[in-house]
Amino acid sequence: MKFAVLDLETTGTSSEQDEIIQAGLALIDETGAVTDVFASFVKPEKPIPEWITQLTGIAGEDVEGAPGLEEMLAGLVPRLQDAVLVAHNVGFDAAFLQAALDRCGYLPFTGRMLDTVELARLLYPSMPSYQLSSLTHSLGIEHERAHRADSDALATAELFARCMDRLRRLPMLTLQRLAYLFDPERNDLGWLVADTLAQREMLSLPDEEEYQYYRQFALKVTDWTEESPDAEPAAETDGEPERGLSETAFPDFVGSVRERLQELLPSFEPRPGQEIMYGEVLEALSGDSHLLVEAGTGTGKSLGYLLPSLYYGLKESKKIVVSTHTIQLQEQLRQRDLPLLQQVMQVPFKAAVFKGRSNYLCLRKFESQLQMPEIALSREEAVTRGQMTVWLSETERGEAEELNLGSRSRDEWNAVASDADSCLNRQCPWFRKCFYHRARQDANKADLIITNHAMVFTDMRAENRLLPSYDRLIVDEAHHLEEIASQHLGQRTGYSSLMGALVRLWKDARTGQLPRLMSALESSGESQAAAWIEKLEAASSKVHEMREAWDRWMDGLFALLASESAADESGSLTLRLKPEQLPAGWEPLQVDGHNAIQLLSDLIRPLDKLLPEIRETTDELSLQALITDLNGSLKDLTTTRSELQSFVTLGNPDFVYWLEGHTQYRSRSVWMFGVPADVSKLLKEGMFDRKSSVVLTSATLTVDKTFQYVKEQLGLDAAEAEGKLRTAQLPSPFNYREQALVLIPRDFPGIRGRDGEALFVQELTKSLANVAKETGGRMLVLFTSYRMLKQVYAPLKEQLTTEGIDVMGQGVDGGSRSRLTRQFMERPASVLLGTSSFWEGVDLPGDALTCLAIVRLPFQPPNHPVVEAKSERLQAERKNPFMKLSLPQAIIRFKQGFGRLVRTASDRGIVIVYDTRVLETSYGKHFLYSLPGPKMEHLPNARLVDRVREWLPGPAVEAGPIAEQGGRDG
Repeated sequence: MKFAVLDLETTGTSSEQDEIIQAGLALIDETGAVTDVFASFVKPEKPIPEWITQLTGIAGEDVEGAPGLEEMLAGLVPRLQDAVLVAHNVGFDAAFLQAALDRCGYLPFTGRMLDTVELARLLYPSMPSYQLSSLTHSLGIEHERAHRADSDALATAELFARCMDRLRRLPMLTLQRLAYLFDPERNDLGWLVADTLAQREMLSLPDEEEYQYYRQFALKVTDWTEESPDAEPAAETDGEPERGLSETAFPDFVGSVRERLQELLPSFEPRPGQEIMYGEVLEALSGDSHLLVEAGTGTGKSLGYLLPSLYYGLKESKKIVVSTHTIQLQEQLRQRDLPLLQQVMQVPFKAAVFKGRSNYLCLRKFESQLQMPEIALSREEAVTRGQMTVWLSETERGEAEELNLGSRSRDEWNAVASDADSCLNRQCPWFRKCFYHRARQDANKADLIITNHAMVFTDMRAENRLLPSYDRLIVDEAHHLEEIASQHLGQRTGYSSLMGALVRLWKDARTGQLPRLMSALESSGESQAAAWIEKLEAASSKVHEMREAWDRWMDGLFALLASESAADESGSLTLRLKPEQLPAGWEPLQVDGHNAIQLLSDLIRPLDKLLPEIRETTDELSLQALITDLNGSLKDLTTTRSELQSFVTLGNPDFVYWLEGHTQYRSRSVWMFGVPADVSKLLKEGMFDRKSSVVLTSATLTVDKTFQYVKEQLGLDAAEAEGKLRTAQLPSPFNYREQALVLIPRDFPGIRGRDGEALFVQELTKSLANVAKETGGRMLVLFTSYRMLKQVYAPLKEQLTTEGIDVMGQGVDGGSRSRLTRQFMERPASVLLGTSSFWEGVDLPGDALTCLAIVRLPFQPPNHPVVEAKSERLQAERKNPFMKLSLPQAIIRFKQGFGRLVRTASDRGIVIVYDTRVLETSYGKHFLYSLPGPKMEHLPNARLVDRVREWLPGPAVEAGPIAEQGGRDG
């Protein structure tokens, strides 16, 4: 059997209107060996668009003397004879191939077709991206010229060979599971899996790796320890041995760790800020006080809190919980910092990562999901379930973050995610392999637990039943704490919140929890089965009724949104609902809402009575499992009902209520929010009054060098009054005066006036282009408006392409933040334009980033419902909302943005602030004063590029009269 691996470069994406400009084909045999290669440019009938040239590097002169389409096909078509066609996103290449064959009088290609995107998703379920360039990078496949057909075809051939090898090596049970998911008669991926399985069965090859075999699955995960998962951890019991720390003073402990770190990492150097942090954190933990500690980039704050936490926790037999905002930091602690400490600390310790329950796969639910016949599955569902099946032979943690499922597969994950309401606990046949219970058990036995802010607040709402008992908490990335508290102590209900649960109940006559339970009862032989089925059928008709009522209500809510609010630049709509000032159309919609809630009750109530009755009559495990899953869906519906009740009545006087939607997705995009306007009281009562010590740390906690703003927002004023609050600002290890220059072009135009914004965008584009030419790219531009980013993107790209500098735009080029960041790192001559998510959490050390441009000061839109409500509260207290709320929030964001530039002690670069309000307004100085001491200069815009040129080659040079000092000098 031969495989023809094809790649085509084209003038666009439409096979009907666009043309092929290059073809690459690699023929490979079953062993993966390349037996023949064909490559040719093709002369199109119309010019190659500029964006295609930028993407592929193929210009008009490359195809000028190339053969025409017919001549190229004469060389290509014989090679496709009796071959299986393979391509990366085969639908695209096949469409162009068939159109070309038709145009030149050939019969269409009728052979089998395989897609390496699907194959890679199936066989490498944890890959960060399934783009060809990303896959080749991750798998170490040589791929010199991405987006050139000859290079792409060879890279895809190697990728296909790797996939085939991986497929053949899968455990036999996994292969059999995949064969069940894909019908070989209906799709070519099914044929490939069935063919591979037949070969394996014929050769009777044993599985090469050690797997756990259980209930017809091949798994990596072993049984977890027999200790009760509900047992109190050893660290919280009396008489716990102190593991060798009882006689060790903290300075000696730190000294020994430091020595070992220097042996292990010769580049490790003690940092003054980190040493101060050790003492501050230990003092807070041992003195039962709270601590606010600002630790800038380079301080080494992870070690700064981990080391004293472990020392205190082990010595005093106290469990410590560390909470982060991002998964990225959680994984850094898990994979880098904690293993390092395990190596250098003389005393052993146990650490565990514990996430929210829905992050873990429920094996029982997944087993049940796989029993659905393949005929009922869409292609996407089958591939997703196949991914998970392969992943089970690799994962020991079962966490969602390990899987790359893509946005279309979220429903598939939600259907098999662990949840309390559908858990059989010890009755479950999977209990000893359960990922969630294993993680919970590990957390119970751990001295230190890593979790996230969302889990901390979910635990608070669940009256502290989820996390093991603790009274010492470290909060990293603490500048997000208020926002996450607001989200998780409030409610958020959308179109999909209810529809997802209804679809789980009834998808169609064969699939869904109700049809499956009816089918199981029919064959159960139970005497009451017929009566039960009748009641379940009545519930099924209620599901349809509920769906229709829900759709009608969502249509009405979207119509209200669209009529009462104007869409922002991205098409989003927001409408706040104030009880004393409701929009005209609200009353009939409130009636529709009450009707929907009543219908929901009519669906839930009979099932709530029926399910316990069935459960008590039968012992059959499969029936028990179906009832448990159905019960879980009912609990979800009950939670949604209570949230809807609160929203429809606007029932909580301390909440801000609002609607959101999107002009493109209309009623399906509707979300109803209700969140506390002020979380300071909730945090005081639920966190700071209950915990003996909470340490809050971040690179950005101060405004104007004080913690006043964050103390007020988090409800720490009372702790300060009681003498229970400590604060510390740590010195930076970086010499910002030498490493960073802030330039402010003082005569840069503002955006006020009729043509102000157009002039600003025009001047900004010109200035960015000139600076980028000087720096050779390596430039990150931070916007506060996506609309302005788009306005700058096209003309900037036009000006810089001829200079060999690439321009990438968030939301314009597509791709996630991490993908754009990776591309920016890989292409030094590039400029990256980013909005909100690029202001923080992006790490671009060394030469990757030389120049950071801040387009506008990052003020939040004042009309967001929560901001608006906070402002109203401040006004009622006769305080200035701008000075007390908008300005501090913007300063913290500004500091986060500035922090992208200097990431290591050797980084050196320039920050350009194009917003002259930092010089012209009374509040502007607060932004500059909050920075960590860079050199600052304001100068005429005409001298900007010259100053950039003077600064970059070596130490800063005084530039005479043009380099006037602006703000403070450092």
